[in-house]
Parts: sequence; structure tokens; C-alpha cells
Amino acid sequence: MHLGKTYRVSEFLVWTRRQIYVLLAVGGIPVILYQVLGLRWLTLPLTVVGLLGTATSFIVGFKNVQTYNRTADAQHVWTSILNSSRFWGICVRGFVAKPADTRDLVERHAAWLTCLRYELRTPRVWESMEKASHAEYRRAYRIPERETSIDEELCKYLSEEEQRQILKASNKATQVLWLQGRALRRLLDEDGISLTSYIELNKILKEFIEQQGRAERLKNFPYPRQYAIINTIFVWAFCALLPFGLLKEFDKLNEGIAGFMQGSMVWLVIPFSATISWMYTSLEQVGESTENPFEGSANDVPITQIAKMIERELKEIIGDADLPALPEPTNDIIL
Repeated sequence: MHLGKTYRVSEFLVWTRRQIYVLLAVGGIPVILYQVLGLRWLTLPLTVVGLLGTATSFIVGFKNVQTYNRTADAQHVWTSILNSSRFWGICVRGFVAKPADTRDLVERHAAWLTCLRYELRTPRVWESMEKASHAEYRRAYRIPERETSIDEELCKYLSEEEQRQILKASNKATQVLWLQGRALRRLLDEDGISLTSYIELNKILKEFIEQQGRAERLKNFPYPRQYAIINTIFVWAFCALLPFGLLKEFDKLNEGIAGFMQGSMVWLVIPFSATISWMYTSLEQVGESTENPFEGSANDVPITQIAKMIERELKEIIGDADLPALPEPTNDIIL
């Protein structure tokens, strides 16, 4: 998540520069064919291109709305996790008699947050983080889950036995919740908590399972591929045809121009078509970077920061003085 006032224009231009190079080439080829080789029939009515541009704008707008909604849903899920975690800490501190058992339940919850965020950061085949523009931009910020292994993180919260059990599980976060449920049952059997407290704490565990499922839905089910491909086809069809629609319009400008540009106005098709097309391709690229809210892009939901914030607050609730440091933004970006 970007925490600054705005992205710099230079930053955005560098991020989209590969598309700018392609658009300049796409605009240059028709101009060379028309102006240099004399293929004057290579034109299209601007009205036809305008209709295609209108249809493309609707498609691009639809995708951006849907991808923004995915990010908003992801933010809502982690806000729910934050609120439920606070309630978990308050209940554990109030219901559990022994401080050691209270600490175990809080530490295990931190382990669940750790497993969940590592799972959500695991790459999927449809994600775009390995594209050259996104991969290059990763140098500007930190992805904590790619700097430290999950083994190193879990050893802070779990016993060696529980750690081994979780690391061999296919869904590590679910396994932690199962261990949490087993610990609650043991406390009930040992009169460490009352039956009412046991029921209440299990209700919160159920909330965690539901929230984990909602986060996994956003991670494991991408923006529908049929909409993604039609968006790309429409955008690049418009970009390819736009210069052909501008050729005759710019050629007409020669009639009222004198001086060194007389007869050469058609060459302006290249920068103008590239600029107009760049608006469409940039919107598509922004939508693509918003599509997967947990992949590790600069616009992701900051799940690492939220997880560390939860851990700090829960440890404060149980009176622990050894609080983890919150992640610091790098170039105004924090994950």
C-alpha cells in the first residue's frame, strides 16, 4: 500500500515505459507506410476508431471497478481479522486463569496470522508480479514474506512439536486453528476455563475460519480470465487502429501550415496516438496491478503490517513488554 500523497509522474512513466515504447512503434509504422512509401489508402474513418474507443473505455472501466472491489473486499477481510483478534485478546485475558495459558493462546494466534499471510503471498500462475514492469518496481519496497522463511517466523510463537506439525500440513493456517481448538478443549477439561468461556472462544475461532476462507477466495479465484483477455484485446485493437484513423485528419492540417512543418504534419500522429493510447494501456495496467490484492504489489493490502499490529496489541493486552516492531514504509510503500 502506498502511504504517500501520490505517485510521482516520473515514477508512473518509468513503470509504464515499456508500453510507451511499443505504442510509439505502433504509431510509427502506419505513418511510415503513409508518408514515406506513399500508401495513401491506409486510412480508416475516425468515426469507426472513435466507436471502438468508446467500447474500449467501457470495458476498461468495468475491469477497473471490479478489480478495485477485489482490493476493497481484501481490506474489509483484514479489518475484520483485526477486530476479531482484538476481541480474542480481550476474551483470552479475561476468561483464562493461568497467565502461561493466556500467553500460549496469544502466541498461537500470532502463528495463525503468520501462516495466513505467508499463504496469501505465495505466487499463483495468473498473478502479474513476475511481469518485467512489476518485477522491476519491487526493488523500491520490501516484501517481508520473501525475505524471511516461514520456519524462522513460526519458531517465535510455537513449540518445536507444534511447529513440525504445522510445517508438514498442506494448509498451515487451518492446522494452527485446529491446535488452538485442541488447546481450548484441554483448558476446559482441566478447569482452566468455564464452559461458557469455552463456547464463546470457539465462536471467535469460527469467525477466524470464515475470515480465512474469504481471504483464500480472493487469493485462489482470480478475476475471470474471459474478462481479462477481452479487455486486453480491445485495448490493443484500439491502440493499433488509432494511428490509421488519425492519418487523414493530420494530413488535412498541411493545407493551413507553412514553414518547415508544411507537408509533414502526418508525423505528429506518432506522439498524439501514443499519448491517447497510453491513457488506455495505463488504465489496464493499473487494473492489472489491483487485481490480486495479496500478491505483493505496491498497491496490495498491507497484511504484514496489520498482522504485526495485531500481535503488538494482543501482547499489550496480556502485559507483555517485549513488543514486535511495526514495519517501516520503504519509499512510502508498506506491505
